[in-house]
Amino acid sequence: MKDKVYAAFLILLLTPATALSQGFAGMGQSADGFAMPDPETRFSFPADHGPHPDFRIEWWYLTANLTGDDGRDYGIQWTLFRSATASGDDTQSGWNSPQLWMGHAAVTTPDAHHSTERFARNGIGQAGVEASPFHAWIDEWSMQGPSLKNVNVTAQGTDFGYDLSFDAQGPFILQGEQGFSVKSEAGQASHYYSQPFYEVSGKLMLPDGEVSVTGSGWLDREWSSQPLTADQTGWDWVSLHFDDGAKLMGYRLRDASGGAYAVGTWIEPNGETFPFPNGVLQAEPLVITDVDGREVPTSWRVALPARGVDVEIHAVNPQSWMDTTVAYWEGPVRITGSHTGRGYLEMTGYD
Repeated sequence: MKDKVYAAFLILLLTPATALSQGFAGMGQSADGFAMPDPETRFSFPADHGPHPDFRIEWWYLTANLTGDDGRDYGIQWTLFRSATASGDDTQSGWNSPQLWMGHAAVTTPDAHHSTERFARNGIGQAGVEASPFHAWIDEWSMQGPSLKNVNVTAQGTDFGYDLSFDAQGPFILQGEQGFSVKSEAGQASHYYSQPFYEVSGKLMLPDGEVSVTGSGWLDREWSSQPLTADQTGWDWVSLHFDDGAKLMGYRLRDASGGAYAVGTWIEPNGETFPFPNGVLQAEPLVITDVDGREVPTSWRVALPARGVDVEIHAVNPQSWMDTTVAYWEGPVRITGSHTGRGYLEMTGYD
């Protein structure tokens, strides 16, 4: 019973009512007492691979498109979220720690989507992140290696698990302007960088057996204190690996009036980046799917005319719903059109 009470308490802290419709905890909440992103900030690695306790929210967000030795497409997700009730270094130990943690893990197949979540307090050692050597964990889930360029990633749920190696073959990518990523016309922003050059190998443990897999991975790192405005209701985000080696990150933040703030970053095979401001990236829903009673767009047209991109992306499994405390859609996609390849799609605010 105590475990259930503690879990419910954490849920209430992590997901205030006004944040539930906006994706993740605190994104549209007051930032009083917390640090705000600064466009003059320049990242320092490996230190910035670690936590930023002066900011209210932060995440380490890993996805991978995989092919099994059975010839089938798979996708995995491993995410660690940090949410703070007070700013500053975590000097309080035990249950008094202001640093709260939530982990999400998933495996997607063409005909099944397995997901689970964990909650933790930093002060009792149950979860945390160390920058160098890199180690992020929550309970027995782990992302660990000599650096964030080379990590081993594990997670387990009641009906799935995985053990995967991620080895970066290119540089970290600073999103927006030198890592300062604007989210609205009002100026909300985050500090944001990615690692889109992972080569991945390892194994998945599924209800029907173990599968050896290889593929490509993508890490997103963000921290902020209030990246959404009060009228923004959710977002649609893509990370696309094209077969010619180029990559595209893009997102549109939807508002209550039906508009959207849309930006993107074109990434050359050698890591050279070209950020595009609001209005250049185009994203249009093509197919609406009933996902457990929700209307969710699971196929999209994505266009970036400045780079000759005009593609359609289609979900490997349209039912890739993360049935977690803060629910959302997340799964692998295939790409056709002017470019071919595969990637990941995330959509929030479709409750």
